[in-house]
Amino acid sequence: MSVSAMPERDRPLSEQYRVVAKKWVELDGAARMLEETKSAVLSQMMKALGDKPAAHAERDVKASGEWKEFIASMVETRTKANLAKVQLEYIRMKASEWQSLNATSRAELRMSR
Repeated sequence: MSVSAMPERDRPLSEQYRVVAKKWVELDGAARMLEETKSAVLSQMMKALGDKPAAHAERDVKASGEWKEFIASMVETRTKANLAKVQLEYIRMKASEWQSLNATSRAELRMSR
């Protein structure tokens, strides 16, 4: 049986980590792209309003539903990336706990001899 065909709970921690890490990289990239293009999107939206003073155009754009949706999308994408990062940390913690339990078991075996 291949690793990808296994139920998730039966997969080795290294495989679980690889899958979640790939997901985090993709989500983090998407979040960074939105964050990095925020100024450009604002400028494009302001320019689309025509010949207006910059302060007025910025105010109008930031009051628009379209800008609110852009910001909400940016925050939602960053939140998903952060959740994937927490999932990675959880897998690391599980691996660390597993190593600790094994070390304790080995030490107990040595003591009982």
